[in-house]
Amino acid sequence: MKATRILYNPILRKIVEEARRQGLPLYLVGGAVRARITAPEAEIDNADLLLLGDVSAFCHGVAKLLKSRAVAVNPQFNTLLIPAGGIQFEISGPRDLTPKNPPAEIPLKLPEDPLTRDLWLRDFTINAIVLPLSPRRDELIDPTGGIEDLRQRLIRTPINASATLSEDPLRILRAARLASQLDFSLHQDLLKAMHELRERLCDVSMERKTAELIKILLSPQPSVGLRLLYVTGVLDVCYPDIAALAAMKPDRKPRHKDVFEHTLKVLDTVASAGARLDTRLAALLHDIGKPATRRWDAEVGWTFHGHEVVGERLTRKLGRTWKLPSAVIDNVCKLVRLHMRPINLADEDVTDSAVRRLGVEAGTDIDELITLCRADVTSSDPNRVKLYLANFEKVVEHLRHVEEKDDVRAFQSPVRGETIMQEAGIEPGPLVGRLKTAIEEAILDGLIPNEYEAALAYLRKIKEQVIKEVIESKIKPSI
Repeated sequence: MKATRILYNPILRKIVEEARRQGLPLYLVGGAVRARITAPEAEIDNADLLLLGDVSAFCHGVAKLLKSRAVAVNPQFNTLLIPAGGIQFEISGPRDLTPKNPPAEIPLKLPEDPLTRDLWLRDFTINAIVLPLSPRRDELIDPTGGIEDLRQRLIRTPINASATLSEDPLRILRAARLASQLDFSLHQDLLKAMHELRERLCDVSMERKTAELIKILLSPQPSVGLRLLYVTGVLDVCYPDIAALAAMKPDRKPRHKDVFEHTLKVLDTVASAGARLDTRLAALLHDIGKPATRRWDAEVGWTFHGHEVVGERLTRKLGRTWKLPSAVIDNVCKLVRLHMRPINLADEDVTDSAVRRLGVEAGTDIDELITLCRADVTSSDPNRVKLYLANFEKVVEHLRHVEEKDDVRAFQSPVRGETIMQEAGIEPGPLVGRLKTAIEEAILDGLIPNEYEAALAYLRKIKEQVIKEVIESKIKPSI
């Protein structure tokens, strides 16, 4: 739904009509209003509404009218969500002071008017601009100076930054996320408060923190948000394994590249290529194993042997800690594990077998792996980058050739389990998998083509030998 057309959205119009019917003031607020001012062509998938009235009763009534449902999503701010027509409508009541905000932290006398008081208590001035819908008025209401801050590309809090962040510490991450999404700067007072209150994020649920991290990664330039988290010390509190990359400074020559800055560059590069979330997560974590594997070799300097293996293990652990879906964790782990393979192949005489194995392991994620590996080629020497990329493109070309010939993305043994059992005269069990693997290995090594008849003939050739080896391996020698 285009921001320019949000006011004409039929679902929103029904919500507004119901508010008018009940005589309740209703306002559009937050990102939809911000987009209406700065990016009228930007697509939005949620609309924040402020209602002066009984929010719960109104939302449940509207949800019934829309044949939808009303879900409480933030009891602290009396917010309910109504999903309808492809848009998430979040309706909240007016905010007020809570015990978490001692009066001493509020440097001004808040207005008695509930609408104006609500706007002063919102997270950032650029989110405290409202458009009246019921009753309808065309002028924006902006008591905190949010429109001017939009012009200045500045993110600041309406009141004392410490008070605002104390009300909901997640706002610390949200500030970095908005800066990353909008390419805005943070006010100095906000940066200071983020640093001072960073430990408060330990009390925020992991799901909420992960949601903000994902939004940073999906922004046009994720490095903006991550660098802000680093300079404020938030990275150390919430994501210490990533902060460890920045702490890994070389103290001998030859110096290796700054791993944290390299990571940010790789992440921005895959983002500019339009990579999906899995690939952006892999870009963030692809060198996460380097601090544990960093060794000094007098002959070659710093080494990180096996960092992709350690990185895969850490990535799986972090994925579970961050409450990521298991399918996402598996994909990211695969990309982290394989991210060195294409680069290493570029230094060798590439065989069909090696390329075929890479394609099979990557499967349908091969294009994302290529995107990640291209981005991973960074250096201060442009000639070196050019040389590495030229060699890498040869691997990619070879991979495309083998892929077209062998269909490696959909690779599996042409001879399936039932046929294997019938031909070998065996029951279901590990032996079936052993024979199937032997066929697949022969195809990957180029011994036989990826065709049914060739695979069946190979099965008939090797079945007795494989069965014999399995039986012999189970016979324990007598002592």
